[in-house]
Amino acid sequence: MTIRSTVLDQMAVVAKQQNKVLVPLADGVLLLESGLDSLCLAILVATLDDELGVDPFGSGDDVAIPVTVGDLVHLYEAAAVHS
Repeated sequence: MTIRSTVLDQMAVVAKQQNKVLVPLADGVLLLESGLDSLCLAILVATLDDELGVDPFGSGDDVAIPVTVGDLVHLYEAAAVHS
């Protein structure tokens, strides 16, 4: 399973767990307009850290906060390369 598919699958899982309705996901979709609220996004990041074995926010480097779905995918892809 690719990082992209893991991120998108986990977004769907979190949405279902939290009774949220996702919009059709694409790279340009804003995370806060995806159907997930800030609590969902926090759950998503914790889940992705466990699923992918990387924590892009814990590297100590300055990390740009992801704004879009594509930003989030690329953040985890880059973290996986550097781990």
